[in-house]
Amino acid sequence: FSQATTAPPKKKPDPVTSETVVIWGLRLWQVVGIFALFVLSIIITLCCIFKCRIPRTRKEIEARYAQRKAAKNYADKLDGVPPLNELTEIPG
Repeated sequence: FSQATTAPPKKKPDPVTSETVVIWGLRLWQVVGIFALFVLSIIITLCCIFKCRIPRTRKEIEARYAQRKAAKNYADKLDGVPPLNELTEIPG
């Protein structure tokens, strides 16, 4: 069983609020803001590099499909063309 003591009760830790200092003297809202800006900048950079824009309209989706289909058709026709050295005669 536990013994009764005359020591004062342990103090509860302060609740975490947006003004709580977290790291390097920065408050919680500042750390969250810096982290959010960092993540946002990475996303924007990746979208600029890879051009991962989502088409917005049905027309754009259909146009992109037609463009891919035409490119595939063109590539398939190019595969059927013989090499240039077979088509031309070298004089001499």
